[in-house]
Amino acid sequence: MNATKNDTYLRTMRREKTRVAISSIIVALALTGAKLAVGLWTGSLGILSEAAHSGLDLVAALITYFAVRIADRPPDKDHHFGHGKIENLSALLETLLLLVTCGWIIYEAIQRLIGGGHHIEVNVWSFAVIILAIIADISRSRALMKVANKYNSQALHADALHFQTDIWSSSVVLAGLAFVLIGFPEGDAIAALFVSLVIIYVSIRLGKKTLDTLIDRVPSGLDAKVQSVVTAVQGVEELRSLRLRQAGSQTFVDTVIGIQRTTSFDDAHAIMSAVEDSIHQLIPRADVIVHAEPVASENEDPTTTINWIVGQFGLMPHNIALLRLRDFMVLNMDIEFPHGTGFQSAHDAAEQIEKRIKDYFPEITRVCIHMEEARTVFIESRDVTENEASLVNAIKHQLEHNTYVLEVETVRCYLTGVHIKVNVSCKVSPDLSLEESHLIVDAIEMSLAKTDQRIKKVFVHAEPLQ
Repeated sequence: MNATKNDTYLRTMRREKTRVAISSIIVALALTGAKLAVGLWTGSLGILSEAAHSGLDLVAALITYFAVRIADRPPDKDHHFGHGKIENLSALLETLLLLVTCGWIIYEAIQRLIGGGHHIEVNVWSFAVIILAIIADISRSRALMKVANKYNSQALHADALHFQTDIWSSSVVLAGLAFVLIGFPEGDAIAALFVSLVIIYVSIRLGKKTLDTLIDRVPSGLDAKVQSVVTAVQGVEELRSLRLRQAGSQTFVDTVIGIQRTTSFDDAHAIMSAVEDSIHQLIPRADVIVHAEPVASENEDPTTTINWIVGQFGLMPHNIALLRLRDFMVLNMDIEFPHGTGFQSAHDAAEQIEKRIKDYFPEITRVCIHMEEARTVFIESRDVTENEASLVNAIKHQLEHNTYVLEVETVRCYLTGVHIKVNVSCKVSPDLSLEESHLIVDAIEMSLAKTDQRIKKVFVHAEPLQ
């Protein structure tokens, strides 16, 4: 997620979370007042318990509002991982408040049942306020849950869960009032007890989830999902370690991957970026750190391994040839050393390379290294193609009679001092293997070099005929 998209995402998230938190406060305030008024008027413990529950929801909504406002602040010098844990602490505080309220409700309900009941006046307002509460709770729980799931907000999720239980508890209170109306006053206290038990159950669930986050317990199944998307990225040889932790709505992902050890730095960076992108697709608001370590691929061939060994010395090999004899193998190769390298230094490095190769491949008993100086040479040249028409025609004639050459494109002659370098571009069959085309090109170059004694070097570029 680039910086611009991330900023837009954060602004939208803060706006939506704040808006839904404020709407929850307004609804909780209205319902608390209405339930309290009707509960005191009718004397219904069920309604009063609902009023207490709504009052607690009002406190919780206020806590949630301030929590989401603080939690979404960016990291600073004192909080390197941001302020997301505020949401988790908010949810834990809501849980404790719920449990305290349930204790009071259970105590009052038992007192009424033991004491022989309590006069309750049931009227149309008793039912109206509870039905209104159910409608309001359905609406706000859906709104809160939608935003909570969208942005993985534990504080908003706690509020949504509260209001979902309010729907069931209000329904039970509604049934209790109906029992009172038909002459069973104990139904109100029983309904209050049932409401308390439901709240306790939900509180324990919420508290467990909150504590799990505070102690950095990995959400169930999340590690397996992250592991799956990481290992699916092309270029990742293995997943060596994975650590996850959550703070509020943000998830922190710390992973170590294995990448083929001969991979270039640019390619390795691209693989790590692909891993980050795949994790962000799974967890949009994730803070991802990817560390890569070099590993040997299961299907790494000897040439690749030799390239890697020589590369450890900061050198470049070419013309690698492994000769398989009856009881042992011989390795021949060229190694380019930096311009200005002394012969003794180059020889010492070659001996270390030879030892390292033999350690890796016990079957290689002899290593022959041709040492040369790497340099880019700029040679003053002049295009003499037009002046060498007879030579060009002779070269084209040879090419046109070559079985493997299907089409001659260009022939250029360049004069360097007293010698001529010839560049040829031709087309061959696309069905050839790379090895076959290489052998054909080598044969053409050697043949053309004999056309004129002035020819110093021939370069043939072959392309597949379309």
